[in-house]
Amino acid sequence: MLSVGLTGSIAVGKSFVSEVLTECGCYVLDADRTAREVVLPGTIGLQSVVAEFGVEVLHIDGTLDRGKLGALIFNDDNQRARLNAILHPLIRVAHEEWLRGVAATDSRAVAVIDAALMIESGSYQMFDQLIVAHCRPEIQLDRLVKRNKLAGDEAARRIASQMPQEEKMRFADFLIDTSNGFEEARRRTVEVYVQLKRLAEMKGA
Repeated sequence: MLSVGLTGSIAVGKSFVSEVLTECGCYVLDADRTAREVVLPGTIGLQSVVAEFGVEVLHIDGTLDRGKLGALIFNDDNQRARLNAILHPLIRVAHEEWLRGVAATDSRAVAVIDAALMIESGSYQMFDQLIVAHCRPEIQLDRLVKRNKLAGDEAARRIASQMPQEEKMRFADFLIDTSNGFEEARRRTVEVYVQLKRLAEMKGA
């Protein structure tokens, strides 16, 4: 089994790449789903978040109030780091378990985990290969403005708060440029898949 990380900055088309890899036959896990699962009621993750940030981050039914928690950490690097220190190890363990499950099912599988903060958290190092989706900066800004219905300056601030695309691209084994639209991005993604499948076949042989 070949383990693959898929990452990219906000509004660069990473989700589209993930969809195409799924269509190609990859096993694909969205890290956002894992992040939600590790803080479900009754989990150590939720208990740890409440111990760190207080019961104010809970809904009345005991589930996590993501809006309140997000407001606490959005413009506070220290608070965000405290949350990440709780969640990232739990998410990594869950991902390792998922990868082991895929390997047990299909020794020649291409198993992809799609995560936005893979490089920032250091978890990219657990994968055999890393894909970075990217696009031209002006296209990224335009997509974010339209998708999230933001003013241009607010969208620019959100982009600036993340690791620059150019820096992420330096970590990549494969780059997928989505600047020129869906069809070109699909063609490149399929091209990358063919190479990944070849590597998986060699590894699983």
